[in-house]
Amino acid sequence: MASRTETRGPSEDAEVQFTASSSNSTEEDEEDLDYCENSPWVFIPEPVFAKIFLLLQPRDILNAGQTCKRWNKLSRDDYIWRKYFRREFTVDVNIGLKPGAESWRSEYKRLTDNVPMVMTDVLTNHSHQVLHVSFSHNGKMFATCSKDGFVIVWNSAYPSTIRDSFDMRKLSWKYTQFSQFNQSDTLLLVSGVHFGSPHSTSGEIAVFTVQNGFRLKCRVTNRPYDIFGTWFSDQHLLSGDLNWLAHLVSSSILWLNKANQEVDSEHTPIRNQMYKFYNRNASSIRAITIANCPWLSDENNRKEESGVDDPGTSGKNSNDDEENDRRIGNPLSHYQMNQDQEMEDFNRAGRVFIPDMDLDFPYIPLENYDYASPIHYLDEYRREYEDSYYESSDDCLDDDDDPEDEDMSEVDDLDNLCPKYLIFSTGSKTYTPHQIGFKRIGSVNFPRRLDPGPSLKERIALRDRQRELENETPPVEPNWANYESVADRFDRVDKLIDLHGHIIGMGLSPDHRYLYINSRPWPKNYVIRNPLEPPPIAQEIDIHVIDLMTLKKVGTMLRAHKAYTPNTECFFIFLDVCDNYVASGAEDMHAYLWDRYYGVCLAKYQHGDVVNSVAFNPRDNEMLVTTSDDYEIKIWRSLAQAKKLGIQPVGKAVEFRKLKSTRTTTA
Repeated sequence: MASRTETRGPSEDAEVQFTASSSNSTEEDEEDLDYCENSPWVFIPEPVFAKIFLLLQPRDILNAGQTCKRWNKLSRDDYIWRKYFRREFTVDVNIGLKPGAESWRSEYKRLTDNVPMVMTDVLTNHSHQVLHVSFSHNGKMFATCSKDGFVIVWNSAYPSTIRDSFDMRKLSWKYTQFSQFNQSDTLLLVSGVHFGSPHSTSGEIAVFTVQNGFRLKCRVTNRPYDIFGTWFSDQHLLSGDLNWLAHLVSSSILWLNKANQEVDSEHTPIRNQMYKFYNRNASSIRAITIANCPWLSDENNRKEESGVDDPGTSGKNSNDDEENDRRIGNPLSHYQMNQDQEMEDFNRAGRVFIPDMDLDFPYIPLENYDYASPIHYLDEYRREYEDSYYESSDDCLDDDDDPEDEDMSEVDDLDNLCPKYLIFSTGSKTYTPHQIGFKRIGSVNFPRRLDPGPSLKERIALRDRQRELENETPPVEPNWANYESVADRFDRVDKLIDLHGHIIGMGLSPDHRYLYINSRPWPKNYVIRNPLEPPPIAQEIDIHVIDLMTLKKVGTMLRAHKAYTPNTECFFIFLDVCDNYVASGAEDMHAYLWDRYYGVCLAKYQHGDVVNSVAFNPRDNEMLVTTSDDYEIKIWRSLAQAKKLGIQPVGKAVEFRKLKSTRTTTA
């Protein structure tokens, strides 16, 4: 027992002392603590006390606060804790206290006690590299995908246990690569890669029931496989197809599919084409995701009233001048209640947006030992940031943990949809994805019944007439390389943001307001001469932050975490965003975590190989899951949560403030 006490880290000591201080303060207030009136401590001014306390460690000031009433009051002074906070977590002095936070002391406690920091589970049931992890919306389950061909659904309660699993190799899959629960947590989308040649892009999506047995519900083809697929609504999903039209030119078709494909009639459709996009220079649509954006309906109403066309549906890309007129506001969960006040404040302040291509974010060189680069945000981000802890991630859908009816009707599912953005990675200069595309989605028309078309006799007659016409005037093949001449055959992308690097990961904030992107940058001013020979990419990964209300970059983090694979072998490094934190995998055998508001890197999580994916429990920001090429799944919980559950940690993450403290002591 003594040895554990001696090896306990500073953050654990602080956690214990925070608890002791808060529990004893009431008793101290009730007691009449007398001390000698002639003691010199009585006459020391508070500024002198503050200077003395600032020379102590935080755990020492917590101990001192239990001495008497005056010391207890002084130990809670927020000036002192602001100094501690900025010093230990290296927070920029220009960044104020997070909106909604009680005090600097409470924020220090949060980043000390409530960050997932201790390893409580190591799951080794996969027999190959674990590529992805995703949580259910209710936080009770998470699913993992692996190169062993299995998808496994786990119970998230401690200790984590297997709930269901399925070997997708039975369906001729090579491996599973991605999974996603639908909004009601009744279905699980699983995306994978088919067996085939090494350069095959063939993939498939399978949907399983999660409640009342793990049963296969439907299968959908998906090309290329790194389009992944995503839920469009609770009972409909998106998949992709790729058709080559000419040398380096192709089209990407996105299909809207029913999750329930058991139909009574052959004339009942199970899928419908949604979009058809033009791809140049061997590029394609990849990594699709759907964001629910209710503020778009307000924009549409304003534009209809003013008679201004909507740039998102006019068939032309939005430019910076058009976007500058868009309203900024609070994240989704606070948007409706605060929109009028925010517009008044916005007009009074006279704020303007900075064009996304002209941002000049500070670059801070990294020290070789930690890669703890912070996320730098524009002022717009922090002005509009609100703490929406544990609130719904989707105001457009009800979050029902125990739905009574598993099969929702088509009317409830696709009618009166919340406005959405289709978000994807793509390219125009080379085949590697270097741009983020946005397509605004309003109403969706899914046919209830297929038109049977002409009879066999009529089809034969029609074919004969077509042959006669072809003999008279041979058809002219379109010039697919000339986009302007064939543009009317394709859907237009509403907005493209070029990140000038290889995009390897994307993640939405819980309120769907902000998009975080992992990318490996290209050399500055590099000229691409051959689209099949993309630029070399950096070993470090950047994170970009885009506000979906303005479609502007509001933050970036440069050279933060590592990746080593070359362009031709580059794969996805998934990241995840919760209300308080941002986390990402990396190829340096670690995952990393940043505080979302202050932007500072807090911790890195050890593995034995590349960390492919991370995921926060959406109902508990203090639980993080990481997966790796070392075949392991690791679950990390906060010190406070581990203590509450009575868990004996099996490991601990590297805490950057401790590294800083150690370096300072050594120096």
